Amino acid sequence: MLGVLIARASGQSFETFLRQRVFEPLGMIDTTFSVPAADLGRLATGYSTDPESGALALYDEPAGQWSSPPAFPSGGAGLVSTAADFLAFAEMLLRGGGPLLSRPSVETMTTDQLTAAQKAISGFFPGDFDARGWGFGVGLVTRREQTWAPVGQYGWDGGARHDLAERPVRAHDHPAPDQCRWTSPKPPPMALDFLTGAYAAIDDGG
Repeated sequence: MLGVLIARASGQSFETFLRQRVFEPLGMIDTTFSVPAADLGRLATGYSTDPESGALALYDEPAGQWSSPPAFPSGGAGLVSTAADFLAFAEMLLRGGGPLLSRPSVETMTTDQLTAAQKAISGFFPGDFDARGWGFGVGLVTRREQTWAPVGQYGWDGGARHDLAERPVRAHDHPAPDQCRWTSPKPPPMALDFLTGAYAAIDDGG
């Protein structure tokens, strides 16, 4: 619905709107809703994991979902990108939004917007919001329970093989693309190992 509304309001396709307003200003040259035929060789094969056996199975091959444009580009999902482009978007948020957003906008986006009553009746699993909240488009840590999740960290976990965690206090971002589709709302061990290693490598200067 959001993609259709933006297309109608702007008088151009949703993909053109995103390219002109977001991707080009940030230098995101490889982010789109489908991969050109000439670039399909660069697209990684996607896999899923059997929750019982742990065995890998083919989920989406390069000639699959992103090899042709969608009928209705979504305003909430469906882009295909590269690690470099994803990092460019993450760094835009980390530096306060420029050149796309104002700093107050980013601060509002990354502030917990859920009430205690809302947290009590929502979440993907029991206790989901005990130590985290939700801003405008990003989840955030409100209480530190794990080494890899300091208070103030924000980002989002993508079921289609990506994870982003940003630590604005010390200006660190940790985008983590991989080839395996998530099978649970809880991050897989690979994502947690990545974040743990990233924080272990940070030198805060005492």
